[in-house]
Amino acid sequence: MDKTFIFWGTDEFSVKILETLTKRELEPALIVTVPDKPQGRKNIIVPSPVKVWAQTKGIDILQPPSLRNPDFAEQLKAKGAAFFLVASYGKIIPTDILAIPPKGTLNIHPSLLPKYRGPSPLETAILNGETETGVTIMLVDEEMDHGPILANQKISLRDQYNFERLRNETAVIGANLFADILPDYLVGSLESKVQEHPAATYTKKFTREDGQLNLSATPTENYRKILALNPWPGAYFIDQHNNRQIKVKVKKAKLENGELIFERVIPEGRKEVSWADYLRGKR
Repeated sequence: MDKTFIFWGTDEFSVKILETLTKRELEPALIVTVPDKPQGRKNIIVPSPVKVWAQTKGIDILQPPSLRNPDFAEQLKAKGAAFFLVASYGKIIPTDILAIPPKGTLNIHPSLLPKYRGPSPLETAILNGETETGVTIMLVDEEMDHGPILANQKISLRDQYNFERLRNETAVIGANLFADILPDYLVGSLESKVQEHPAATYTKKFTREDGQLNLSATPTENYRKILALNPWPGAYFIDQHNNRQIKVKVKKAKLENGELIFERVIPEGRKEVSWADYLRGKR
């Protein structure tokens, strides 16, 4: 049974999947990730988390600026992979590329498809106060998160789930689920199921402005935003401090007796401090 595969991914969700697959003795022959990008005020060029991980493992990497370059397609074909596995790559893959491996292209998506298609299923589930979410293994087609489902697994959500915790747990669950079904998939004994497309819902990419807390909203709504949108784009509010308005990022908070209590904040231009210390500095 040929388990040679090429992995497509970019962020920490992808890295957690790779770590888990490696423990299951599934290591990609090649990794495709996005080109290095400038970050921060100084525009320092930074590699993706997946590239950093691949370099520590000595795994070959491709970072194509364009997925439509014929040379890129030839590089993929040269690996002779049985299948591709995509997890949070961040770009739409052209149909002719998806069709290269004989066993097709699979995807690990952190929601119960067709619910929460798109780039931010975890954040959106937390924001919406979902009581459960999950992970779906699907076949990739030409539309976003649209292909037939091979398997899924539910996860019960509790009030204290923040984005990073949910990201890590869904990645581990998704990778293990993928490893469990792979033998049946490769021998053709695993049936796929067409998604219920009319029931599909969609998520969006968040902007910095999405992180602003509405202090007149309910404590629960603001708490969910703090849980969902850290580290990106970060939850914040505008406060009057020393006769000027500043942005205050909320790094940690809790709900107690129906009241939202800030615990750790980053005032604009300063390092992270406790909420109590921030208030003392206003006096």
